[in-house]
Amino acid sequence: MMGQWHSETLAELDDCVLHTVVGRRMEPTSGFARLHGYRTASTDVLGALSNPEIDVVIVASPSEQHSAMATAALEHGKHALVEIPLAMSAQEAKAICDLAARKHLRLGTVHPMRMMPDMLELHGRVIRCTEHVRLVSTAFIIKRWENVGATGYRRSWTDNLLWHHLAHFIDFGLWLTASPVTDVRGFIPAPDERTGTPMHAVVSAGTEAGQALSFIGSYAGHDPVFEALVLTDRDCYRIDAIDGTLTTRNRERPLRHEKEDCADVLRDFLAAVREEREPAVTGRNVLPAMDLMQAVQDSWDVVYGNRPVRGRTLQS
Repeated sequence: MMGQWHSETLAELDDCVLHTVVGRRMEPTSGFARLHGYRTASTDVLGALSNPEIDVVIVASPSEQHSAMATAALEHGKHALVEIPLAMSAQEAKAICDLAARKHLRLGTVHPMRMMPDMLELHGRVIRCTEHVRLVSTAFIIKRWENVGATGYRRSWTDNLLWHHLAHFIDFGLWLTASPVTDVRGFIPAPDERTGTPMHAVVSAGTEAGQALSFIGSYAGHDPVFEALVLTDRDCYRIDAIDGTLTTRNRERPLRHEKEDCADVLRDFLAAVREEREPAVTGRNVLPAMDLMQAVQDSWDVVYGNRPVRGRTLQS
């Protein structure tokens, strides 16, 4: 899905060439390349990265490949925009950021919730100290007893609830509160026998400014839930991505589709490369979220052991 969304955005830009798409199997990769107008299709990541005609790489592979592919792209001198999550551990994420800095290359991450227009305005008011966030509470619930993604495609990999879907919300909460976190707590059960991955997660934290953060996720839902509640000293913002609405005290208005938020991340990243500036969402500024998730993961490892589960170790 994300490869499709990014390709459709790139096709709208006059100053970009869709050069190479790399996939796991040649036949569907070639079909994707033809559909979206790429010059070349390949299953050879390192071969594609060695091509001097390529300037920018978008990493939209399974989560467990993000770290290795982002590292390879940077080592080959390419600017890299990485789908969420940047890596599957805070240590790996920091290493990627350090590599980008040493290479003087742009490293961006696709965190679309940071591009929601109303939330961008709220974040600006928070930074200017004209509005103060008191509480951020989110819920993400889908049905995923079978390994089928949002497009209906049966996949060869498994998402990890903490490191993928909750990463969106955890970063969103930390970005909005703009204060260091304290008292991180999490509950994640043992991997489900049927799916091989934990099916629920509850994460909470406070901040040094006294703000409360709560994040709930589940892959065992019946009807989908994609909600965020942001309570400030001025208003209450209710985001319902399923209904497509943003509700405040005084009104309800339509919420634009997440695809447009992702497109804004990509457009800004390419502009940052051209203008030789940092993108709006860098690898470095999502590290606080990576640290919080690592703390939760470390507590899980104490209980269940630091062992591979589906979604944490690449599946063949």
